[in-house]
Amino acid sequence: MKRAFIWDLDGTLLDSYDAILLGLEETYQHFGLLFNREEIKAFILRYSVKELLSQLSEQEQIPLEELNAVRANSLREKNAQIRLMEGARDILNWAQEAGIEQFVYTHKGDNAFAILNELEISRYFVEILTGDSGFARKPHPEAILYLMDKYELSPETTYYMGDRFLDVETAQAAGIRSFNLNVETFGNNTQIDVLLMIGEVLG
Repeated sequence: MKRAFIWDLDGTLLDSYDAILLGLEETYQHFGLLFNREEIKAFILRYSVKELLSQLSEQEQIPLEELNAVRANSLREKNAQIRLMEGARDILNWAQEAGIEQFVYTHKGDNAFAILNELEISRYFVEILTGDSGFARKPHPEAILYLMDKYELSPETTYYMGDRFLDVETAQAAGIRSFNLNVETFGNNTQIDVLLMIGEVLG
């Protein structure tokens, strides 16, 4: 039975939170808003940047389009600072050599394609779904169910790799297993300290 990995990006394959937070800080400064780094980091880890900006728009009466435009400008400059997480390339290689089909499902926008190309890891993935692909957002399982149906993936041998509780919830909603860098082991979720532990667990 074929195995499949569906990867989250930010905080999972990509060491990108510092770049994201820098971009958000510049956005807040542009509009003269107070930026509490720890509070905002906790919020985007639990929810998403999209939800953060949506709430900010409502609270501060700033058009969401303006917030997104300023942030997009800042993001383009920050993409160069994004690096791979420790062991990311090695685990992608390991999975490829083991015949595991690999996909991406991320809330990140279509700028994800440029980042993956820049880091030279696009070739590992059969298909990449982003926050701009038109699917319901996590924890709704729509995007994962789409991949499972299209590529005939089995729930027993399909894993969603993430770093947030939201990622575990998404895997649970889709009826698949998960590996997570921060959420403790329970049910069909297995906590890992580093990405290379995935290979040790699955063998």
